[in-house]
Amino acid sequence: MKNIVLTGFMGTGKTVVGRAVAQQLGRKFVDMDAEIEARAGKSIPRIFAEDGEAAFRRMERALCRELSEQQELVIATGGGALIDPINREMMMKSGIVICLAASGDEIIRRLDRMDLSTRPLLSVADPHEQVARLLETRREVYSVFPWQIDTTGLAIDEVVQRVAAIAAEVSLPVRYPGGSYEIRIGAGFLDYLGELLREKVESGSRVAVVTNEVVASFYAARAGKSLQDAGFSPFFCVFPDGEGHKTLTTVKSLYSCFLANGLDRGGLVVSLGGGVTGDIAGFTAATFMRGVKFIQVPTSLLAMVDASVGGKTGVNLPQGKNLVGVFKFPELVIIDPTVLSTLPPAEIENGAAEAIKHGIIGDAGLFALLERGSVQFTAGLIARALRVKIKIVEDDPYERGYRRVLNLGHTVGHALERESGFSLSHGRAVAIGLAAAARIAARLSRADYELVARIEAALAVWGLPFRIPEVPPEKVIAAMAHDKKRLNGRLRFILPREIGNVEIVDGVPPAVIRAALDEMKGE
Repeated sequence: MKNIVLTGFMGTGKTVVGRAVAQQLGRKFVDMDAEIEARAGKSIPRIFAEDGEAAFRRMERALCRELSEQQELVIATGGGALIDPINREMMMKSGIVICLAASGDEIIRRLDRMDLSTRPLLSVADPHEQVARLLETRREVYSVFPWQIDTTGLAIDEVVQRVAAIAAEVSLPVRYPGGSYEIRIGAGFLDYLGELLREKVESGSRVAVVTNEVVASFYAARAGKSLQDAGFSPFFCVFPDGEGHKTLTTVKSLYSCFLANGLDRGGLVVSLGGGVTGDIAGFTAATFMRGVKFIQVPTSLLAMVDASVGGKTGVNLPQGKNLVGVFKFPELVIIDPTVLSTLPPAEIENGAAEAIKHGIIGDAGLFALLERGSVQFTAGLIARALRVKIKIVEDDPYERGYRRVLNLGHTVGHALERESGFSLSHGRAVAIGLAAAARIAARLSRADYELVARIEAALAVWGLPFRIPEVPPEKVIAAMAHDKKRLNGRLRFILPREIGNVEIVDGVPPAVIRAALDEMKGE
């Protein structure tokens, strides 16, 4: 595991916070100043007085090099240690560097309670003036660190929890032809959105945050503050909630919002919301001015485990789902699992359907975990569901072959969504589609009915449907005629053979489909 490095100006709490974080995480704590004193056999003021600051900085650099070659440490640096670009590079490669900050007045109040004789840089006639001068000198360097925590007015315990949340990050790389992007998962990441984006986009850039009315009411203020604090110029483009608004009309309204607020090719589009928002925002980012940078910030479980990853974007036409679309790979995907606490149970169920789908496709252990029910979707579990999709999309980034297995449950599911006028949610439609695919596989003797029973039981434990609603099977089959997964007029199904193993089957006889749907409706 990577090191956790706390840096920042003197008096910001690096040592006390670092020691508490190390204790909480069961790691070794290293206070660099204390370690240098122990090795030199004298205090830092004596090192400065007898050997000079240059000698101290040489010791500091040697210790940075040594610590950067280790792992699982919590390190508190001296206030000036990472001003040196070589030290900074070594430490940033060794782990997560978090810069603790505080207001100038707060730092002075804290230092007034300390023995300044232990701080040689403050051994001047006016320590307060020296603090202000040093802060201004170091401000630019401190600002380069993506993780910033202002400790002004915060209790130590609160700072410790913020550091621990950042350190618990899960990072998953996704490669595609010509590039790659990261999925970064961590508690509280929504509040650090701006800091995370600074690694990808120049500070000061215009940022269009695309979201819907419901999500905006929960998260717009937090996202906007984080972006502004990081030096960006955000504006919000808000559209009505629901699959029914995933249309070219909405796309046109977003273009107008971008133009009215001065977005240009140097700017960025951020999708803040669920799968519908991600599809619309991604499509709009791909086509506005022939393409601007795009970042996904999914707020629904369904989008976290599936829709935000893989680069597929699209909008619906009256004839069917996602019939207009383009591949647009994001620069970054940022997932904050804590936002799941604001979701109603139905939204967790929708996401669980996609996670169950991933288990059926390629992770029998994940499916076994989910079929028990009552599982918390932590960063680790979200990452596990994502790894199934990541492996597939890396092997087939443009859906020309095996990536089609990710459409398991979608052939029937999309038809049901359309026939319901999109009153049936995507997750619940996919759940029914999973059950239908299992029954079709059983009827074709490609799977047994024990598999059908197991999949339906897993759906039931999450409160998901596995029966056809009051829609005639003939209408469902007719709706499939507009499914973009058709090949040469023949329906393509993804069918499970066993948990963790699926296959692509073209030309399933309509009579088999109808019989399976009748079977599901009649029980």
